[in-house]
Amino acid sequence: MTGTERARRIVLIVAIALSALAVALFLGALRNDRTIESDMGTATAEVLSAGSLRSAVAFVTPDGVTHNPELGVLYPTGLATGQRIAVEYARSDPDLVRVTGRDARVALIPTGSVIVVTWLIAVPVLVYLRRREAADTDPSVAEGAARAMS
Repeated sequence: MTGTERARRIVLIVAIALSALAVALFLGALRNDRTIESDMGTATAEVLSAGSLRSAVAFVTPDGVTHNPELGVLYPTGLATGQRIAVEYARSDPDLVRVTGRDARVALIPTGSVIVVTWLIAVPVLVYLRRREAADTDPSVAEGAARAMS
């Protein structure tokens, strides 16, 4: 196996892996939503800290227990510290909580963007490596490519 062939395989494996991870994250969000919807409780939560990727909240369930989920709230975009928000949680697992009105659809654009950008980078690199490999094995291909570039 040549170095160019090895590089093509690595680029392809990385692109497939990144795409698969993005899909897996989206499927995980769907699973979390299904868990919440199958045994839903609602509450008003206070945003303790807000970030674009993780926001901490605290809320009280009807049994009087205060919950502060370690992993924060799902779909936290646009929250501000001190804000009071409506949340939905799985009564069987109150640490699984999301902002009311938000679900896995919020993750569609980021997931799709990761996949599209991955392949927008990978495809030209793969084409380049394929042409380079062909040029290494057949000098007439290199001449044709050079003429096409000028």
